[in-house]
Amino acid sequence: MIERLTHAALHGTAHGFFTRQGGVSTGLYESLNVGLGSEDARVPVLENRDRVRQYLGATALATAYQTHSTVTAFIDAPQEAIKADALVTKTGGLAIGALAADCAPVLLSDTQNGIIGAAHSGWRGAFDGILASVAATMRENGGKHIAAVIGPCISQKAYEVGPEFIARFESNYDDDLDLFTPSKKSGHHMFDLPSFVQRQLARVDIEAHIIKACTYEDKARFFSYRRTTHRKEPDYGRQISAICLP
Repeated sequence: MIERLTHAALHGTAHGFFTRQGGVSTGLYESLNVGLGSEDARVPVLENRDRVRQYLGATALATAYQTHSTVTAFIDAPQEAIKADALVTKTGGLAIGALAADCAPVLLSDTQNGIIGAAHSGWRGAFDGILASVAATMRENGGKHIAAVIGPCISQKAYEVGPEFIARFESNYDDDLDLFTPSKKSGHHMFDLPSFVQRQLARVDIEAHIIKACTYEDKARFFSYRRTTHRKEPDYGRQISAICLP
């Protein structure tokens, strides 16, 4: 059975932070792998995506070709191979989604003005400004009362980073150095990604709620790029977080 996490802040929308459960993929990709960029067979991936669409009661599901960029695309219908890390729409019945496997998915909504967003935010996207980008696009298209929820991603206790990583923050985000705690490895730290994403949203005047679930630690429910790397597995699936206006 498909499993999704929801949040009251996104009331008035059909939405879900979907786990990896409830699909038809097998092996490394078991079971709700929606990543067309994975090495999974195309047929089960398309079936999984359609199950998400049906679960939300949407007429179509749109996702982007994500590149850890700061590009937000405003769409009114599904588009092929659009390169962006956030989507925004005002079209009822069109579900938009962000794929992730440790990065933070963010769903945004302003149901008063009929506009929604879905963003993929790893550390690079958050650092460079994807959250400011999606907020600006929503506001340019009538969004005024935007709520946001940050979905399951890698937690601080599972996210070790090297000295070059913290050096970037020392140069650009020294107010956020409290999001790093020393790790057991000399010169390395543990980084709190969901809290950084939350702060970046706060900097563009959007209050964001965090769903506390770690993609790295919970293998039964989530795909994880870092877990795959540590286990030297050849590939990994992606879960989806999606939202739809009535």
